[in-house]
Amino acid sequence: MSQDKQQEIAFFDKHAAADDYNVFTPQANERLIDAFVELSRLAPGARVADLGCGSGTFTALLAHRGYDCIGLDLSPQLIAVARHKYPGIAFVEGDLERLPFPDARFDGVFLGGVVHHFPDPARCAAEVGRVLRPQGRFVAFDPNRRNPAMWLYRDHASPFYSPIGVTPNERPVVASEVAATFERVGFRVSSHYLAGLAYRYVASPRAQLLLPVYNAIDAAIFGLPFMQRLRPFVLTAGVKRPA
Repeated sequence: MSQDKQQEIAFFDKHAAADDYNVFTPQANERLIDAFVELSRLAPGARVADLGCGSGTFTALLAHRGYDCIGLDLSPQLIAVARHKYPGIAFVEGDLERLPFPDARFDGVFLGGVVHHFPDPARCAAEVGRVLRPQGRFVAFDPNRRNPAMWLYRDHASPFYSPIGVTPNERPVVASEVAATFERVGFRVSSHYLAGLAYRYVASPRAQLLLPVYNAIDAAIFGLPFMQRLRPFVLTAGVKRPA
């Protein structure tokens, strides 16, 4: 099953009308960039591509940490927002499965909540491998299918699945499956789990009312060590093996 590009473009172009697409609190965004720095081990000055950059929030945070950044997104409207908000950063409209970059262009790639938009992320993984130099690194974060809230609310198999605020392409991921996909295209991969990323916004008005409860439960319960694999987000980190 392939990704429906037009569904993705229509969905995210619509969000550009609000001049942003950023569901997490600023503190949660910073924690995700902390995770990229820790897991990628890339020094400031490294060339980093933020693939699926949306309105440029993570690209700007990466640039603030000293990385030489470029952002790419499928949505022309969100790219326009990013260029307006962050004129000092390069942003490119493009398809993650057909990246407009030469081979071995980057030292690092950040995939901010994008892998789960691909029913089959194999081509995405292959393109990430193509544009990274040997020993280049990527970090991805995605909703964890093993987390009860993510499964109940966002998995197509759940009787409580809600399509509000997501595209039909999206589904939470299983860490081992994402890792295997990137391993097949030449990466050495590790999986990690993250809790306590507070949401500031969800599209459903009813779910928005419950956000303080969800955020509190997430921080209090899923941060415990024995809940690690049930945390809401999977972090996948990989190093490109030499040819």
